[in-house]
Amino acid sequence: MTGTLETALNPERLRGVLLDVDGTLIDSNDAHARAWVAALHDEGFEKTFGEVRPLIGMGGDQMIPRLTDEDSESEVGQRLTDGWLKHFEPMIPQLQPTRGARALVEGLRARGLRVVLATSGEAEVVDALLKRAHLDDLNLDRVSSSEVQSSKPAPDLIHAGLEKLGLPADAALMVGDTPYDAEAAAKAGVPCILLRCGGDTGLEQHAPVLDDPQALLEALEGARD
Repeated sequence: MTGTLETALNPERLRGVLLDVDGTLIDSNDAHARAWVAALHDEGFEKTFGEVRPLIGMGGDQMIPRLTDEDSESEVGQRLTDGWLKHFEPMIPQLQPTRGARALVEGLRARGLRVVLATSGEAEVVDALLKRAHLDDLNLDRVSSSEVQSSKPAPDLIHAGLEKLGLPADAALMVGDTPYDAEAAAKAGVPCILLRCGGDTGLEQHAPVLDDPQALLEALEGARD
């Protein structure tokens, strides 16, 4: 059961929003996949972009075992994570915000909705991405993978985000761009909307789908009419 857009955006229930970052607020998913392919190659794991790209949206703790059978906390796992960061950081200056990313955040706040970022990304990378997306000055609260035991599709980030919002699951909304966002939200009992701007396909089977943050902002406006 994926729910409906109308239920997710019902102004009578909605009091806070959990926002993913990668693919949702900034167009970074392909860059992450390329960085992981390069890091895997450095460690002798020959994986193609096509094999890695569908897993973007998970944290490294989830991806590394799926791609290598290595634990993310092992020496190899740590080197892979370090390698991903080494290859990804030089790509950040070329990344672009998704359409309407800042307008969405400002629009949510203008409606009196609480906003927390819920991302599988490392804190230092999220800082750089928010700056690139022109969102760093908004001082958004966040929870990241370093604060929880498991990243998406586990529900840990969503539970932590709800605590930071100070809201029950039925008063919140998760906005992401991959099936892993929807899976994590469903496990936590939080309605979810997915955005196509992250580049994934087949999202409709997981949650209501819109094109990008601008489309979500327009849908929010329509929900209030």
